[in-house]
Amino acid sequence: MAIPDSFLDELVGKTDIYDIVSGYVRLNKRSGSNIFGLCPFHGEKTPSFSVNTDKQIFYCFGCGKGGGVINFVREIENIPFRDAVEILAKRAGMNVPESDADKELSEKRKRILMLNRDAARHFYEMLFTPLAQSARQYLAKREISKAMITRFGLGVAPESWNNLLDAMSKKGYTSGELIEAGLAKSGRSEGKAYDVFRGRLMFPIIDTRDNVIGFSGRILGDGEPKYLNSPETLVFNKRRNLFALNIAKKTKSGMLLLVEGNIDVIALHQAGFDNAVASLGTALTTEQAQLMSRHVKQVAIAYDSDESGKRAVLKAIPLLEKTGMGVKVISMGASKDPDEFLKKHSADAFQILLDKSEGHIDYRLLTIQNSHNLTTDSGRLSYLSSATTLLSELESAPEREIYSERVASIAGISPEAVRNEVSKKLARRKAQSKKDFEQRVARPTAAMQPEDKELRYSSEYSAKAEEGLIRYLVRDPALMKIVEEMGFSEEEFTSAFLAKVFSIIIRRLADGREIDAALIMAELEKHEAAQLTAIMQKPETATNNGKTLREYIEKIRTEKLKTQNPNDSLLLEIKQLKQTT
Repeated sequence: MAIPDSFLDELVGKTDIYDIVSGYVRLNKRSGSNIFGLCPFHGEKTPSFSVNTDKQIFYCFGCGKGGGVINFVREIENIPFRDAVEILAKRAGMNVPESDADKELSEKRKRILMLNRDAARHFYEMLFTPLAQSARQYLAKREISKAMITRFGLGVAPESWNNLLDAMSKKGYTSGELIEAGLAKSGRSEGKAYDVFRGRLMFPIIDTRDNVIGFSGRILGDGEPKYLNSPETLVFNKRRNLFALNIAKKTKSGMLLLVEGNIDVIALHQAGFDNAVASLGTALTTEQAQLMSRHVKQVAIAYDSDESGKRAVLKAIPLLEKTGMGVKVISMGASKDPDEFLKKHSADAFQILLDKSEGHIDYRLLTIQNSHNLTTDSGRLSYLSSATTLLSELESAPEREIYSERVASIAGISPEAVRNEVSKKLARRKAQSKKDFEQRVARPTAAMQPEDKELRYSSEYSAKAEEGLIRYLVRDPALMKIVEEMGFSEEEFTSAFLAKVFSIIIRRLADGREIDAALIMAELEKHEAAQLTAIMQKPETATNNGKTLREYIEKIRTEKLKTQNPNDSLLLEIKQLKQTT
């Protein structure tokens, strides 16, 4: 059976959403009962993410994510419902009742993790067989030691269509399980499957709980892609994980070294830098930046020195900065990446680079300087425009003062002129931020339709009234007597999602349980909870709640009649107008 509603009610009642969210998000801007911070689910410069301490819900006015405390833990940790409940229950000193459905899902996740672990062992063992000669030659060429091979669990997937399938079959795994784990794909012939990773050096991806959640494979011969990562599975999402964080999280340095490739990570660890990590074949994500911020307070970026690497640095800086971490950038001169620098120079030389690495402001100003011709008036003006825009975005007044003098010196003008321009842009930026903030709070939804396609409304006019009905019932359950008097039923909803929420309200009232948005959201999926949160954010200006609720029900029924008798829609509108005047 599912987790009892009474247990979820007690759990939500014992958990303060502010205490949970503030462990992940810096909340420092209050507006009424809402406390705002930068959203952990999307990149932003001004706070759109709110926690309502009265309603015990969260909502982002920027990306639309929202819900109760269980929904938040599910979203931020990227875990199933039961796992989120278990985390919160452990914190509250409660034991979660067994649920057959959730237990089945949990067992499936455990099975994939077991399969991944056994696959990693198989790849590692294959590395020392005759089939792995090219892989061993590659490792020798890259000067990767046996100790590093063992520490990172490196292995090889031979150039074979069924090497892993056959090995895992002998251990009792089915081809369906390998497909579900992202280790195999279905063939054209029914019942046939083949290995995903073939002819590749294998890097196990291990999470911070030391589970093998996926793999990254580097091709050993010609072909594309150069790196191939596991697809998204029940246990793996590459946007939410980092290569080698399971090791780097134990560093005593208080800093993480962020690099582009797995080989760079291993080379740095081999040189004594136990804090190196890499994103998984993609540009740095907001989720990865948040993940790093849970373990350290500072990040040094050591991306490749080519143009794409420089662009990636500029994209990564704001994501990292928004988490509150200090950000530095390492410049490796003529070396294209950390691995090459270490081979040309030494670990001591890299440490000197790290010690002398620039703060992200210096790096960005230097990038702006290098992109303008300062020998011409137009070039200097363009440089000043870009540089003062950057300085106006700095929160620290002393930083703005110091860097304004530096910019003035480079451009050959007075510091006062730079400071005045920065002040003007700062004032404009703050005014615009305030305006945007007020608009987000006053108008939380710009469109009627839900963002999630699964929840799209078939009739927007009816759905607007249906949303209003739900909003009134959640805010004042006593209004249910009007719903009963008018004989309104679940079948009259055009939205299956809103009908589901209505049925939850009916059931909770029948069981004598409390009607509360946060409690209802505990019974909804993440996308459903987000939409209900958006609905609850919308204001109601009517003073006569009973009259407005009746009007909502009449509107729903009128819209239904319009679809049944489209030719009579005008007559219906005239009739309705007469009834309300």
